[in-house]
Amino acid sequence: MAGEEAKETLLNKRENCPGCKVDLHKARQTGVPIKELFTVWLVVLGTALPISSLFPFLYFMIRDFHIAKREEDIGSYAGYVGSAFMFGRALTSAFWGVVADRYGRKPVIIFGTFIVVVFNTLFGLSINFWMAVITRFLLGSLNGLLGPIKAYAAEIFREEYQALGMSTISTAWGIGLIIGPALGGFLAQPAEKYPAIFSMDSIFGRFPYFLPCLCISMFSLVVAIGSFWLPETLHNHDSEMPPQDSYKALEAASDTKEGNESTSKKNLYKNWPLMSSIIIYCVFSLHDMAYSEIFSLWAVSPRKFGGLSFSTADVGEILSISGFGLLVFQLTFYSSVAKYVGPIITARIAGALSILLLASYPYIAMLSGITLSVVMNFASMMKNILSISIITGLFILQNKAVDQRQRGAANGIAMTGMSFFKALGPAGGGALFSWAQKRLDASILPGDQVVFFLLNVIEAIGVLMTFKPFLVEAQNT
Repeated sequence: MAGEEAKETLLNKRENCPGCKVDLHKARQTGVPIKELFTVWLVVLGTALPISSLFPFLYFMIRDFHIAKREEDIGSYAGYVGSAFMFGRALTSAFWGVVADRYGRKPVIIFGTFIVVVFNTLFGLSINFWMAVITRFLLGSLNGLLGPIKAYAAEIFREEYQALGMSTISTAWGIGLIIGPALGGFLAQPAEKYPAIFSMDSIFGRFPYFLPCLCISMFSLVVAIGSFWLPETLHNHDSEMPPQDSYKALEAASDTKEGNESTSKKNLYKNWPLMSSIIIYCVFSLHDMAYSEIFSLWAVSPRKFGGLSFSTADVGEILSISGFGLLVFQLTFYSSVAKYVGPIITARIAGALSILLLASYPYIAMLSGITLSVVMNFASMMKNILSISIITGLFILQNKAVDQRQRGAANGIAMTGMSFFKALGPAGGGALFSWAQKRLDASILPGDQVVFFLLNVIEAIGVLMTFKPFLVEAQNT
């Protein structure tokens, strides 16, 4: 009799539980969840756009601040601004993961998107180097939604669509890291590029890097308002729910309550399938962020320093084409590749191909004209496709290694580690780039050759770490 009362009480709790409502909706759902995929895509895109949108114009922004004494030192100061965002995120990601596990994914998502609106706008209005650093730091530290949105995607989709959901996150993330710089490249310095539309006396003439930031902030504002209608996926009753079809598990749940509670209290740092995938994720993230910083600096730097002498618009065009190719690949090919090959093998192959591709970059700089443009567009697109394939696979491994009650915290740990390494990426990449421009006559790996060589060393370390015994895949998926 007591058992029946307990089950009735549990049923009442679950009828008012947002997580159970989502599970019931999933159980009744047929076909690909287009609406949920599009929603997650927009949220991630809104927070990803400002992360690297500054890279195409950062070189010129630092120059206009007049803080660098020599032209070769601009890369170092650019690295500090680029690192500020990720340094702030590294300090607070674990906190936001805990908040998401306790209060829900939705509040963190809404707050994070509004933070983008405020501080990305202020960054575009920066009048000196320190204002730029501080606004980027606050943007990173107060926007903690990337970890919770990964947990959200693992919970909003049925089991058979979780790979597609994670692919959607990494696609939006990758597109954001490409469209953002594209917007920065096309829209920065509008009074110089489009004098018929923007006057030098207007706000866009006085703040030449404000327009791309404003456009991204307006998009994020729309996303933030729309986030109020997101369904919450976190269960608010005492017992832990299985990730799929919780209503069918009602009979078993009351008997397994104690076991599930003890499972939810497992030490995440002792969960090696989780921690090994996070460590590898951090290594590849360091490489990707350093590459993003270095590529933009390399592309716009003068030919005399081994660069391509591209304008910000040229960089924006390349990154736009890369973004389109990345979107097509993720929506059409990645899910099939991951299904038949597996996320680990996919990451290994993508890492090995990235090394070969990046080794060709110093030789691409010897080209000119239309040949340079075509080859650089293809190389950039392939590099981003390979990078996002690696990250997507690691997303899947991380979220399969934990249950729902720990996903927010687990992704928070991943974001903390990733953000710390990505904070090192721009600072280290900028310093490395400045150093390389001062050794153009070196006998071993002169100029930019040493930059791409060291990037490949980091990539090779990441590939080696995907093998056993370091990387262990969770068996209880």
